[in-house]
Parts: sequence; C-alpha cells; structure tokens
Amino acid sequence: MTGFQMLWFVLIAVLFAGFFFLEGFDFGIGMSLRTLAKSEAEEDALIRSIGPHWDGNEVWLITAGGAMFAAMPFWYASLFSGFYLILFAILICLIYRGVSFEFREQMRTNKFRNLWTTISAVTSMLVPFLFGLLFTDVVQGMPLDAHGDMSANFLDYFNIFSVIGGVALSLLSYVHGLNYARLKITSGSLHERIQKQLKVLYPVLLVGEVAFAVTLFVYTDFFTKKPVLTLVLLAAIVVLTLLAWSVTLKQKNTLAFIMLGLVIIVLVALLFTGLFPRVIVGNEAGMSILLKNATSTPYTLKWMTIISFTALPIVLAYQIWSFYVFRDRIRVEKMSY
Repeated sequence: MTGFQMLWFVLIAVLFAGFFFLEGFDFGIGMSLRTLAKSEAEEDALIRSIGPHWDGNEVWLITAGGAMFAAMPFWYASLFSGFYLILFAILICLIYRGVSFEFREQMRTNKFRNLWTTISAVTSMLVPFLFGLLFTDVVQGMPLDAHGDMSANFLDYFNIFSVIGGVALSLLSYVHGLNYARLKITSGSLHERIQKQLKVLYPVLLVGEVAFAVTLFVYTDFFTKKPVLTLVLLAAIVVLTLLAWSVTLKQKNTLAFIMLGLVIIVLVALLFTGLFPRVIVGNEAGMSILLKNATSTPYTLKWMTIISFTALPIVLAYQIWSFYVFRDRIRVEKMSY
C-alpha cells in the first residue's frame, strides 16, 4: 500500500467529516422548521440562518464523491451500484430540499408555504438517516462477489444496526442544528424552546450512542480487529457529548456547538479507522474490497494530490470568509408576503 493510497483514504474521510459537520447543522435547522418554529417569522429566521451557507456546504459531498470517482474508482463503482437506490433517494431528497427553500418563498398561500416547509423538514431528516444507513451497512458487511458486485436484499440494507445508525445520525444532526440556531438567532421565546428541547435530547442522544456502540460490537469486527482504538474513539464520542451537554446547560453556545461538531468528526473517524484497510466490508471471508486494490494508478494519485493541495486552501479560505461575512445574528421579525 502506497502513501498516496493512504493519503486519499484519509482525505475522503476528511471530506465526509466536513460535510456532516457543516451540512449536519443545515439538516438540523431544516428539521426544526416543523419541530421548533411556531410561526412563519420563526421559520423564515431559521432558513435565513443557513441561507448563505447550505448550498456551499453541500460542495463537500460533491467533492467527496468526485474524489472517490477519480482516486478510488473500484470503491466508487461498487458503492454506487450496490447502494444505487439509497443514493438515488438521497439525491432526490437533496434536490427537493434545495428547491423547497426557494419555492416556499415564492408561494402566496399558507397551504403551499406549509407544504414546502414540510418537504424541507422531511427531506432534512431523511438525508442524514439514509447516510447513516449506508455507512453502517458498509462497515458491517455486505454480500460481495470476487468482482466487487453487490447482491443484497432488503434486510442487508435495513437491519437493527443500520436503522440505529440512521436514527443516531439524524438525531445528532438535529441537536447540532439546535446548537447552531442558538448561535445565530436572537429571540427569547425561541431560545427558551431550544433550551427545553436540548435538555431532553442530550440524554436521548447518549442513549442512542450507547445503542450504537452495542450494535457496533454485535454487527462489526471493530472490537476484534482494533479494540483499543475503537474503545478510545467511542469513549471520546461519549465524553464530548457529555461536555456539550454540560456547556449547553451553562448557555455557552459556541462551546456546545463546537463540542457536538467534534462528536460528528470523531464518529466519521471511528467508521473509517474500523473500515481500514478495507473500503467495503464483505460478509464472507476474503470478499472485502481492499484499499490497495480500489485506487487509481500512482501517477493519477500524484497529480490529483498536487491539484487538490493547490486548490484546497483557496476553497477553505472562501468558505471561512463567507461565514465571517454572514456572522451577524438574525432577529425574528414579522414578514409580509
């Protein structure tokens, strides 16, 4: 296994971690349109809080997919063919979620505004759920043949572990979004409702993390192949969640947002370190797709690395600058349509 292969495995993990960290609070805000907002003015304020950022945050997902296609075509081909219907459902949800923000703004009747608000909330919940489903399936083992082709049935995709993983990621995104809303929006009543929800949701989130750890032990080989690293990362997830809960109760909003964001990053690190040196786990011995067999040629990886490390600082600088420019907090105001 070459250094370039390792580098691109890590880079793809970083891209997915960045996507779930940044788009995670977008998904949480979308869900909160139906679980938190009590008026159109509050819905508008929540959408405006992510308005300048949500489409830019999705670039991390596009880049991750592009990196897999160019750097690891065998992984890309097996993943996108084997999980075609799930990825297609994710794509449909992302499309409807994107247009729902625009269509909602253009509607002139409450009936259709409420319809598009509901579509925003439902698709914002489904996308992290389906991604959680996909990644837990990848690490628990799928029916692969010697060519990397997947022949899975319904229970291979939807089982106890994958459903728990999907629900856990959706819940984590929702709490992440609530923390972001407290940072961005100024409103006494809205903040009170966020605080009340967080007091209930943090214990639920911890229970979900324990359930995920138990099913990880039952359905994967993480604890047999890398027991120490797995335990350390699981402990980090729980400790960071407890710290986020603690500072939330103290109304330290920035720290709470950062701590829970780190939980998402550590979760991605857990899945990718447990997956390595494989890229998709096979449920039969010798049928897993290995990193060393899934990548492009060394020449391709070399030039991809040069181009990526040239362009990456520019992209990161632009995204940081956009968050700085739109750093002002948002006031809930009554709006007319």
